[in-house]
Amino acid sequence: MAAPPESLEDYSLYSNLSDYELLQLAIERSLTDTRCNTTAAPTATAATPAVAAPPQPATRNTSASNYSSHNPPAEAPPDPKTFDGTISRFMTGSGKRMVAYRRPDGGLVYMAPEPEEEEEPLFRAVRVGDVSGVKALAMRSGTNLMLPSKPGWLAIHQAAWYGQDTCLRVLLSAQPGMVNKRTERGETALLVAVSKVQLRCVEVLLENGADPDTPNHDRETPLYKACERSSAAIVAALLNRGAAVNTHCNQGWTALQEAAGRNNVEVCEMLLKAGAKHDLANIYGISPLFTAAQSGQLATLRCLLKHGADINTQASDGATALYEAAKNGHVEVVELLAAQKADANKPGKRGLLPLHIAAQRGSDTIVSMLIPVTSKVRVRRTGISPLHLAAERNRDDILETLIAAGFDVNAQLSDEQCKLYEDRRSTALYFSVINNNVEAVRMLLAAGADPNLDVFRPLMVAVRLGCVQTVTLLVEHGADINAAIPTHPTTFPAVYMFSMKYLSLFKYLLDHGGHAHSCFTCTYGSRPHPPIKTRRSDRELDDRVPHQTGGVQFCEMISAPSICRWAGPIIDVLLDYVGHVTLCSRLMEHLDSFPDWSVIKDKAAPPRPLLQLCRLQVVQLVGRRRVKKLPLPGGLIRFLLHQEMSEDDW
Repeated sequence: MAAPPESLEDYSLYSNLSDYELLQLAIERSLTDTRCNTTAAPTATAATPAVAAPPQPATRNTSASNYSSHNPPAEAPPDPKTFDGTISRFMTGSGKRMVAYRRPDGGLVYMAPEPEEEEEPLFRAVRVGDVSGVKALAMRSGTNLMLPSKPGWLAIHQAAWYGQDTCLRVLLSAQPGMVNKRTERGETALLVAVSKVQLRCVEVLLENGADPDTPNHDRETPLYKACERSSAAIVAALLNRGAAVNTHCNQGWTALQEAAGRNNVEVCEMLLKAGAKHDLANIYGISPLFTAAQSGQLATLRCLLKHGADINTQASDGATALYEAAKNGHVEVVELLAAQKADANKPGKRGLLPLHIAAQRGSDTIVSMLIPVTSKVRVRRTGISPLHLAAERNRDDILETLIAAGFDVNAQLSDEQCKLYEDRRSTALYFSVINNNVEAVRMLLAAGADPNLDVFRPLMVAVRLGCVQTVTLLVEHGADINAAIPTHPTTFPAVYMFSMKYLSLFKYLLDHGGHAHSCFTCTYGSRPHPPIKTRRSDRELDDRVPHQTGGVQFCEMISAPSICRWAGPIIDVLLDYVGHVTLCSRLMEHLDSFPDWSVIKDKAAPPRPLLQLCRLQVVQLVGRRRVKKLPLPGGLIRFLLHQEMSEDDW
């Protein structure tokens, strides 16, 4: 693939520049780029120079031979010392460094490639390791070794950075007093050498009196940096020079805590023997043992426990090392902590125990380890069961393990936990139903879960989701089809509100004990009904006024715009489950709205067929479950159960 044109490389970077600014940039690029086409200007003898030329006189010269380029002469940059405005530096997409001079109002004055800084001879000699050159420059009169090349950066920092220990010796011999000088970031040459893991430079600096405890502006000492770099040799060198081991950085971390996080047992042992305290915590209350458990550093954890670290150490938010290990899925760490009798019943900030967080994260192995050491009484005090969290996250394996361990499948959320959910759910079964997790629903019901404990019943959720399998399971395990919603009362079974669009599901609920007669009970009867509340403000006002019937009537619900188109078929199905009923004026209006529904109106007219009345009476006296056991022909049994029949059944 061909490379993109150079003019497109910086498009995103310069898309916000004005046309004038883009023109200036194009001119400067043209001035600095080498010309490749020598035939464009036959009289030219040299390429345009990279450095901007001084200003030219403002006189017109018609002789083209006086110019080496067809571009106009470049302007000289303003003097940075006297320029009244802002000077900004940036890099183009092709890696070219640019400098821009702008007036206080933001207008561009000058923009050109930034001139490269020439490296000073002493610093260049140090970088390449030219010992004789360094010696000659250092010993020459007039050379100021305390003069930095950039803010605070001396020649000894340069030597420490590049690991030039011999040059470092020469510099310190010429000027011993600069050994502890710091850069603008507060770094001594020793800290620079440690950061770059230059052991020989560290030794040279320490031999020449470098302070092993001088920190940078983040209060990070050379010992802390050595632990960060996991360099046991440098740690040993610093400790041998008496480096302080319990110094805190700005975040409160100590050298031991940094070593623990790096799982460097050798460094941890050295620090502990040198007097490092294992109970010092950072600003978040986190101790070295907590850090080791949190990051899964098993070897370091063993080392700290051997030296007496508190196994039940807690962070500022209450989390323990065991809690953090369980949260991050560190199986071996959890196993070690549990074996060492770590307290599994200390809750974290949210009130959850390690078992809760393990169930939520889905680690079956860790859950199995924590079950024996977790008190079920303490679990109940938290107001939430690990079953809830496993069901919420669809952790079926965890759910099975917890059920087998004897956790109560009917445990309900506390009021505080319940309020966290808008639907006020309370059981693990509800979580599984709303997640449409049929397997979890089956497990919970088989273990004895009660489907009628939640305010908003799981059956209503399953019907609203249209999950036939879940509905079947709930009904088979005793779900109350005729339950109401306390916050939104109706005069008919509330579950019908969610099943009217699914006639097969609606019929299934009626077949299994759903009340049908209440759907035809109406306060207004054949009298005119009040207008239906279609606007939200009207409905809210109606909710504040006590309803005469104690709830929404079926004829009102079926008149909703989203349901009324199915009014005829719904009434037709309901008529198969009732005897003599009277259709109210609202239902009659619906049946009159469509010509084909007139047969449904005729079906409701008295008297009802004797066969229908007998069916209802038999089912009411015997009970639906016992109908199948009656010594009757199969066709008659199916008729009594409202099942489809063929002519051969009669």
